[in-house]
Order: sequence, then C-alpha cells, then structure tokens
Amino acid sequence: MKFRDSQAQQPAELELAPMIDVVFLLLIFFIVSWQFARFERDEEVVVPEAEETDKNARKAGEIIVNIRADGGIFLNGGEVTSQDLLEKLKLIAENYPSQAVILRGDGTADFEHIITVLDQVKEAGIWNVAFATTHKQEQQ
Repeated sequence: MKFRDSQAQQPAELELAPMIDVVFLLLIFFIVSWQFARFERDEEVVVPEAEETDKNARKAGEIIVNIRADGGIFLNGGEVTSQDLLEKLKLIAENYPSQAVILRGDGTADFEHIITVLDQVKEAGIWNVAFATTHKQEQQ
C-alpha cells in the first residue's frame, strides 16, 4: 500500500488578489454610503431634545429637509428657496404619493421658518411628515 508523503505536498498559498478585491469593494461601498449620509444631515442644525423619541430604523427613500436657525432651507446638501422646495416636493408627491419627509429644524430657529416649510410640504400633497429630535440627555 502506498501512502502519501506529507512532506511532498506543498502548502496551500494565500491568494491575495481576491482578498484585495473584496477590501476595495467594501471601501467603495462605505465611501458612497458616507456621501449620501452627508447630504441628509446639516451640521449647523441642532435639533431640539425630546423626552420621548422614536428609535425606529430609517426607511429608504426618506427626504430630509434641514431648516437652519437663520431660516435657510437645505435639501440634499444644497440651499433652496421655499418656492424651489415646493416644486421639488410636488414632483416627488406625484411620483410617490406616500413619500416620507423628515423636517430637521434647528432648536433655536423661529417657529415661523419651520411652519413655512411645513406649509410647503402640505401644499405639495405630502402627508407623511415627521420632526427630527434627539433624546434628552439625563442630568448628572
């Protein structure tokens, strides 16, 4: 009976090309998803705190409208006028009737600015509206 010589077998080599491909694909995925997340959040908007906040997972396709303290309206990282916002929201409402819109109003913004945007959303025919808040920090 002939046995294999364990010394004669060459050890398996580690293939680096597939591993490098996977690493680059992951890198591309995270860079692209980071770019989309950047457009949603305006760093100059500090949303107010609330005792009860919803911790539901975000849904795909939500539109986030940022309202700064000075009344500036930002959609997809760019400033828009209230008329431009209305036109874009009307177009979206025609194609997606149950489209979700999240309003991220700055806590120090005048209520008038937020109501103006809310009026534009209502006029566009969008009924699925939510306000972004952060969870109130416990006093220590």
